[in-house]
Amino acid sequence: MDSLVNSNHTVVTEFILLGVTDDPVLQVILFVIILCFYLVTVFGNLGTIILIRISPQLHHPMYFFLTHLALVDIGFSSNVTPNMLVNFLVERNTISYIGCSIQLGAAAFFGTTEFSLLAAMAYDRFVAICNPLLYSAKMSTQVCVQLLLVAYVGGFLNACSFTICFYPLLFCGPNKVNHFFCDFAPLIEISCSDIHLSTIVTSISTGSIVVVTVFIIIVSYIYILVTILKMNSTEGRHKAFSTCTSHLTAVTLFYGTVTFIYVMPESNYSTDQNKVVSVFYTVVIPMLNPLIYSLRNKEIKGTLKRQLGKKIFFY
Repeated sequence: MDSLVNSNHTVVTEFILLGVTDDPVLQVILFVIILCFYLVTVFGNLGTIILIRISPQLHHPMYFFLTHLALVDIGFSSNVTPNMLVNFLVERNTISYIGCSIQLGAAAFFGTTEFSLLAAMAYDRFVAICNPLLYSAKMSTQVCVQLLLVAYVGGFLNACSFTICFYPLLFCGPNKVNHFFCDFAPLIEISCSDIHLSTIVTSISTGSIVVVTVFIIIVSYIYILVTILKMNSTEGRHKAFSTCTSHLTAVTLFYGTVTFIYVMPESNYSTDQNKVVSVFYTVVIPMLNPLIYSLRNKEIKGTLKRQLGKKIFFY
């Protein structure tokens, strides 16, 4: 049943996700591509976690945060991708009202946590390059756990704000969500209730997190850049900067795509463009992160070679 009658209007109890496209040929192509991306995401991030856990030489704060970034990427992608894949196979992909709220809250949680983890990793690089002698003290296990808790609590609070703002919304007639998952923007487009307060609360909640994390990243890298430029050794400069390139790449990809959707004026892009960019930050970036950190990080590549060498030698 799509809806129930309540007072003088119809209340929607489930939503129809319209998906990325309705072209049958394109659906088959996208299904294969996105399925491959998802498998790489899961196994790539799991491989990163396992490699870091079993390698004592990678038991450093940067890799501690990278482990949790991999976990968040798996959660972020798994919250959206399986439902998207189903959408390619069925004519009418529905999601319950409660399921929609859970998916919305989970997307807010994982997205916010990723913002915070990227900021924590920027601070870690700042301490490592600008205060190397105090690195062990400033990035102790206790400090790392505290930063991690801040990231997860921030994600939880932002998820709560989205979920709390979603439940008062009334959906009186159309229940077709023009997206491949329950994102807040397409949901409020079909709501028949006053969305003013909900929009303000979620905008403030998300905006404050973005501003704070961006501020931390920018300030950290300003200090890092100044410190690198003051180095006399060209080799030292290259080594210091090389430790930041993977993180900078991940930050640019994630913040760039999210900013495109949630900051740029709606008139500047269409719904189809919104979907494409959403696919990028929910499916592609979680797949790219383990590749970025493994292909551009000498410590991870060296550790992977050693572990593979041990296995080959053992067998």
